[in-house]
Amino acid sequence: MDSPESGSATVELALLLPIVLILILAMAEIAVVGRAQLELINGAREGARVAAVNPEPADAVAAVQELLGDEARVAVTRPQVVGEPAVVRVTINHRLVPFLFGGSAVDLSAAASMRVER
Repeated sequence: MDSPESGSATVELALLLPIVLILILAMAEIAVVGRAQLELINGAREGARVAAVNPEPADAVAAVQELLGDEARVAVTRPQVVGEPAVVRVTINHRLVPFLFGGSAVDLSAAASMRVER
């Protein structure tokens, strides 16, 4: 005969498995957002490098959008004085997993500055 507790493991698994899966998916989404933020930082750094040696802000914008795509919003502040910092700010709208976070989006942004050399 079966003991009264023979089905309890199945019930516990059925109750806990969805929670564990949601936690795993949430951790995966956090990793994806972290990767997007790192790409954004690298794009801002590349834009600042271009802005530091090139007087045209459009060249810095093009360098960032080449790395991140056209959806990246780029703002370049470049003084005409050598030695002052050129600042590049980049923002993207990152859409989250629909069934986990309701399909909402978050704005990710990064900024980098480098000293103007020319």
